[in-house]
Amino acid sequence: MASVACSLVLGRGFSCANTLTRPPIACLRLSRAVSCKMRNRHLSSQQKRQQFKRAPTEQLSLNMNAQSHDNIGCEAEEASSAGASHSSQITIPSNDAESDSNSETDVAVSSFEETNMVIENNDEQEHPSIRLEDLIAMIRNAEKTRVYALEELDKILSEKEALQAEINNLEMKLAETDARIKVAAQEKINVELLENQLKKLKTEISSRNSIEEGKHGTLDDESPLVLELNDLRKENALLKDDIQMLKLKVADVSKTEERLPSLEKRHSLLEASLMELQSQLSNAQDNVSRLASLRYECKALSDKVENLQALFNDASIVMDQPSLGLQQYHELQKKVDKIEALVTEATVSKFPSENFQHYDETLREKIELSEKRLWESDQEIHSQIQLFQESVREFHDSLERLKEESKKRSQELSLENLPQEFWSRLLLIIDGWLLEKKISVNDAKMLREMTWKKDARIRDAYLASRSKSEHEKLATFLKLTYSRTSPGMHIIHIAAEMAPVAKVGGLGDVISGLGKALQRKGHMVEIVLPKYDCMQYDLIADMKALDVVVESYFDGRLFSNKIWVGTIEGLPVYFIEPHHPAKFFWRGKYYGEHDDFKRFSFFSRAAVELLYQAGKKPDIIHCHDWQTAFVAPLYWDIYAAKGFNSARICFTCHNFEYQGTAPASELVSCGLDVHQLNRPDRMQDHSAQDKVNAVKGAIVFSNIVTTVSPTYAQEVRTIEGGRGLHETLKSHSKKFVGILNGIDTDAWNPSTDNYISVQYSADDLQGKAENKDAIRKRLKLSRSEGSQPLVGCITRLVPQKGVHLIRHAIYCALELGGQFVLLGSSPVPHIQREFEDIANHFQSHSHIRLLLKYDDALSHLIYAASDMFIIPSMFEPCGLTQMIAMRYGSVPIVRKTGGLNDSVFDVDDNTIPEQYQNGFTFVAPDEQGLSSAMERAFQHYIRSPESWQQLVQKDMRLDFSWDSSASQYEELYERSVARARAAARV
Repeated sequence: MASVACSLVLGRGFSCANTLTRPPIACLRLSRAVSCKMRNRHLSSQQKRQQFKRAPTEQLSLNMNAQSHDNIGCEAEEASSAGASHSSQITIPSNDAESDSNSETDVAVSSFEETNMVIENNDEQEHPSIRLEDLIAMIRNAEKTRVYALEELDKILSEKEALQAEINNLEMKLAETDARIKVAAQEKINVELLENQLKKLKTEISSRNSIEEGKHGTLDDESPLVLELNDLRKENALLKDDIQMLKLKVADVSKTEERLPSLEKRHSLLEASLMELQSQLSNAQDNVSRLASLRYECKALSDKVENLQALFNDASIVMDQPSLGLQQYHELQKKVDKIEALVTEATVSKFPSENFQHYDETLREKIELSEKRLWESDQEIHSQIQLFQESVREFHDSLERLKEESKKRSQELSLENLPQEFWSRLLLIIDGWLLEKKISVNDAKMLREMTWKKDARIRDAYLASRSKSEHEKLATFLKLTYSRTSPGMHIIHIAAEMAPVAKVGGLGDVISGLGKALQRKGHMVEIVLPKYDCMQYDLIADMKALDVVVESYFDGRLFSNKIWVGTIEGLPVYFIEPHHPAKFFWRGKYYGEHDDFKRFSFFSRAAVELLYQAGKKPDIIHCHDWQTAFVAPLYWDIYAAKGFNSARICFTCHNFEYQGTAPASELVSCGLDVHQLNRPDRMQDHSAQDKVNAVKGAIVFSNIVTTVSPTYAQEVRTIEGGRGLHETLKSHSKKFVGILNGIDTDAWNPSTDNYISVQYSADDLQGKAENKDAIRKRLKLSRSEGSQPLVGCITRLVPQKGVHLIRHAIYCALELGGQFVLLGSSPVPHIQREFEDIANHFQSHSHIRLLLKYDDALSHLIYAASDMFIIPSMFEPCGLTQMIAMRYGSVPIVRKTGGLNDSVFDVDDNTIPEQYQNGFTFVAPDEQGLSSAMERAFQHYIRSPESWQQLVQKDMRLDFSWDSSASQYEELYERSVARARAAARV
């Protein structure tokens, strides 16, 4: 049981933000209500009782088959007391309180059944010609025992509160569960005995009724006994109606189970991840026995894992208990059927109605008391769940650290210590795959050669895939053959921007920076762009038009496209010029047109058509933002059927604020089937059924989905951050990851930058002071105090960037005795006017200057001259300005959100290692938080100049290049391609 509980949490991608699904209070009350009104329900048939009697003792006590529901197509298998292994589908936990209350009710029922057994034994000793009045008296005595049973039930319920206190002690839950299993086994024996006794009692009563009728003849319809019997029957009918209402409430249980599949999937992932980790740990322990020098370290690591597993095992019992509650509910339902049969027999035997009503009132009072206690226990359980989730987060963090340590240990193992048996086993596996025709002869030959040479890569691949499925193992090994047979992958980026020729925001920098980094790693990278009339053509080398026309479908007909080619900073680029009467890309600007949806859906269709007609066979097609999100559904819905299916699709959303929504009818223009795609699980927008969402379509249809920082990837899974796509991202979480962007360190390098007045480096900061003096002179700022701190800000003035905090920072810098320089403009008219008024106010001020324009050359000088840099964004998917600022020795002051949270760490935060402390941060998006961070920065600058200089040098030496990010993309690409190749071979 402990290993099963631990398997529910260990694994990659555990999202602790998701709240454990709990059944509503109405469902918790159900077991009480059923046990209290169970006397008026008839048993369905004698056959059910016979089948129940024949059921083996172990099966009834330890294994309960869950009932099938309309919307759930899986079965939950419960472990036996011997510790049978779980299947990959796990019953979703609910509340401990329900399982406890069910157990208590079972005890009360068992007590009642034993009492009736005593009565029957007494009956067997009586003379068979007993009078009817004596029989009624005996039945009344039986009802008295029933009252006693109810009193026992009340006592048990009073003990429930004490039991609830034991929920806090998670270590005791496993023992309680085992006890319940034993009690269930004993109850099965009691149930079998009770069945036999009930059958005998029924036969005895029938025979005695026959004797009495023979003696006294048929009773008169108006006799007191008959009238009393009629009254009881009417009362019984009313109670049957109540039971029918209870059955309707039972139906509500299915609604609770509908919420369980998502958590069930998560448990499956956790279980698979646990097995992978256990395999890795086992390998480490095996090697420890061979390497004495690592024995102590690996033993310590094993102890840590065991302690964490025990800790989480205790906590996860909270998740196991509700499945037992559901099992006990079905068992209790069967017992209710049998007890109701007994109640029916007693009713036929003329049970007094006044006693029945009295008992019913008593039971109702018990129900109300139980409901109150259940509500209190539900609140307590909710608080326990919150504590449990916190422990899960802590455990997950510790587990990740241990996984990293284990990985490092395994990498330190030398090949010489591996026995020859290891390599022989590898050869047998490879030969087996070849004979089964799962790999080609060439792939098998290459894998054998690597095995004969004892290549470390094939050893690592084997160890990493030991606990994986056959399909995943094949993908891992074929990835090795792929890297040996090809110098690199063929990667094509389709985008709306590319720096420096067509740049609006960070997207343009990503296309050029990531493309060049992948190119340096040996991959063939190509870019496809629209041919705008406003591009900087002077930065495109060898641009020329091809003597070819590519026709693409749009609005029910074919349109010609002229294809241009050229190179941008060493990258090959294709430019598409549409011959469309609307002149889609001859508007004098990149975005902001009324028909942007049509413009870029046309471009996406033409781009894929270009690749298809050119006969290209890329490994990866990488599209970016909503403007090219159409590529994913176009590729899989139209072009894959034509045989153009060699590539895997990667989609990167740089900002979920912009999703590309439009009426569904506009999707028809590019040839996509609206009826198939305008569905909630595909492209239908969350805001309206008659709208489609381009970004949602790309998430659904792409093989890889990324965003531009790990923190932003978590933020967009929330309602606020996802802008309506949080549920879609959760559904496709396996292929969704956040990778922090990098910067082009060639373009942003203070030691080679020609835009700044004096070049400098981390080892020689004299040039930074000279650039500070140069910008003061250029902008006519005061130069009287050379040590006066200069605060810089380069941004688009939009609400996302925190314009109200930027405005506050201007005045705050002035109050703290510093200078402030702002470079940027706003597409929002009222924001632009507001900052124009501020600029006019400080036009002749000696310490403040606002430059409301875009000036790339001036931005380099501001980065080089600034001592501090303000970035108070409301949300920031990644952000490049903080990285560029640190590259130039300008210490960032940022709000902790998105990529800012992943790249800037507060110098006053003792929980962060000193080598990572590189700036000043604040959390709350208000003026007080910004003021506090700026005050700390100014005090550090003024009071500790030597420490400040060390901070500047540390920031300048940080590596924010694209190399690390490109490696992560490279790994995603290779993994996706290897999976595709393995699937094709299998």
